[in-house]
Amino acid sequence: MSIKSAYVSAARAARSGLSAAGVLPAFDRWSAHSRTGTWARSLLSIYDVEELAALDVPWWTFDSAGLIDAFLAGRRGACVFEWGSGASTVWLARRSERVVTVEHDVAWADVVRGLLPAGHAVDLQTVPAAPAVGSPGDVLSAKAGSEGLDFSAYVAAIDERGEFDLIVIDGRAREACLASALPHLARDGMIVVDNVERRRYRDAIAAAAEVADLDVIWTRGLTPGLPYPTRTALLRRSR
Repeated sequence: MSIKSAYVSAARAARSGLSAAGVLPAFDRWSAHSRTGTWARSLLSIYDVEELAALDVPWWTFDSAGLIDAFLAGRRGACVFEWGSGASTVWLARRSERVVTVEHDVAWADVVRGLLPAGHAVDLQTVPAAPAVGSPGDVLSAKAGSEGLDFSAYVAAIDERGEFDLIVIDGRAREACLASALPHLARDGMIVVDNVERRRYRDAIAAAAEVADLDVIWTRGLTPGLPYPTRTALLRRSR
């Protein structure tokens, strides 16, 4: 068993034990009014998208989520585009006028659809990868398990969609998604790139910031479900 699998199993066993002991409701009450409480409760829900959606947290750093929440609160009728669905899709739907989400995993998209809040405009599309053919137009992902797959259609799903106030990049082929996002970013809009502890993402962000005159906010800290800090970057057009 891998370290990750062992951690997930231990977290779920702890949740079951706390629930059986009648202690879990106390964690739920704590999470309702405290970031630390939300984080502590989320540690028991690692890789449980239904529980993370119920906690109303996206899987980004808490600091970045707070900044994005404030950004959306100040933009009535905000339209959002998202590569990579999950608890963030539910979170975004509750805070914006319209969400367009592109997911490469058909089975996972079906799970997320079952969690979407009623009465909110969410267009969740599935665009699976195709076998790469070795052409210059192939868009590859460095994610383990995605070898030999072409994500060009997935990346291009934003084309012909107009502009978006917020664009979230939290799926496959993130460097290519960032390049495709730039022409679709509304005036004073924001781009979110998650997991930027990875050097290839930081390099892509630096290049995009220079080309498109973007300011970058780097956040690092507590993240739902994880016992260690992660990083999320926010990019905004310079004024």
